[in-house]
Amino acid sequence: MKKYQIVLVENDDDERLFMKKGIEQTGLFEIVAQAENGQLLLDWLQENQTQLPDLILSDLNMPVTNGYEVLEALQDKAYGHLPVVITSTSSAPTIIAKCLSLGAADYLIKPDTFLEYDVYGKELYQRIEQKGLIKDN
Repeated sequence: MKKYQIVLVENDDDERLFMKKGIEQTGLFEIVAQAENGQLLLDWLQENQTQLPDLILSDLNMPVTNGYEVLEALQDKAYGHLPVVITSTSSAPTIIAKCLSLGAADYLIKPDTFLEYDVYGKELYQRIEQKGLIKDN
């Protein structure tokens, strides 16, 4: 199985910690960077153009630059080819549709508890594989 390199974008410290631990426990991902908001993600991408990740997993509701703004910014930059999976607690069809219309590769609802992030990580991997979200270079 291929191990994907991802960047986590999540403003909540506890959520980010449990997300990182759960996703790493799957053994399916290498988390190459973490950002507390979309602007910090954009800054990181600018500084690391030669070692871009396979995927960005971004929270939707964040201060400074939210998930919608991340999607819009990436379309206008040289990073439009990077798949972005938006993650949120919301399951509202209008929100999911808006994210997809702005260029999100997928939308994944966060688990109910922090302890379920290993299952969440496995689901993320399955969706990447089933939907072909990451193109081989």
